[in-house]
Amino acid sequence: MSSKVRGGSAGVALFVGVLGALLVGGLWFAWELRGITAHLEDGDPAQGTYQQDPQRADRTAAAVLDGIAKEAPEQPTDAQAFGGDAPVDWRKTGWQPSEPLVARTAAAEPAIGALFSPGTDGDGDHHCSAGVVHSPAGDLVVTAAHCVYQGGFRSNLAFAPGYRDGVAPYGVWVPTRIDVDPRWAEDEDPDHDVAFLRLRRPGHPGQRLEDVTGSLTIRFQAELPAPARLVGYPNGDELPLDCRTTARAAGPTQLRLDCADVPNGTSGGPVLTDGHLLIGVIGGRDGGGDDETSYSVHFGDAVRALYERSSAP
Repeated sequence: MSSKVRGGSAGVALFVGVLGALLVGGLWFAWELRGITAHLEDGDPAQGTYQQDPQRADRTAAAVLDGIAKEAPEQPTDAQAFGGDAPVDWRKTGWQPSEPLVARTAAAEPAIGALFSPGTDGDGDHHCSAGVVHSPAGDLVVTAAHCVYQGGFRSNLAFAPGYRDGVAPYGVWVPTRIDVDPRWAEDEDPDHDVAFLRLRRPGHPGQRLEDVTGSLTIRFQAELPAPARLVGYPNGDELPLDCRTTARAAGPTQLRLDCADVPNGTSGGPVLTDGHLLIGVIGGRDGGGDDETSYSVHFGDAVRALYERSSAP
């Protein structure tokens, strides 16, 4: 009899404990969901465009600079490092893939950086990567669409090119406009997991991003297979990693890049060939891949149209 009583008391206690845990978990989830939705805007999903509110963007930049990253004194930038010199044909120069095919920590580069989303949005301080792309206005970066649109456009984005060790040596830049393919906005089609952002630097009117960092040159319909290098910032890491591998076709719309240890946060990071020629960004199939393989949308006519729309005056 007494054992049954003790068992009943334990059962009640267990039930109460589970109920309390569920309640706490539910409250935490509701709080997180509230934070996530607070940083999402509808924009114009039919066109795949969001015009950022300048004051909200300025607050985002201030939040990044208020304890997440600091701007170092201006450093001279060799803009020829990315976009100015003629590309080198890696097929003819003895280029070799990483051995073994494992991503390793790399030096920061001016035209590649971390994409920040400060605030209670369910992500860490920087959650994705991006690269500066040559454009007429000199203000364009490319990343993965899932980094900037998931059920709505993220309104708390900031880009720190060349980010390293808590320092944004080339400033903190915020979107004026975000462009995704409407087919991504409609149902997050992995064949359209690419986004372009036009940026400005708060407090520095008229300054052009590309003049500060140099740029990558976008290439459409790259011949495959191609020697490739992928670069990105893992969540929580203060330096990028890179891996030299081979970009191969994974069906008609995707690139496959075999390399281990390319974790979350590298999404949106550039896939390069021949030095600074951009042929993809980490994303696409399976949200960008798994522990052994990364993917990218193959830059074809759809990405060309998106680039032209985003970079048009």
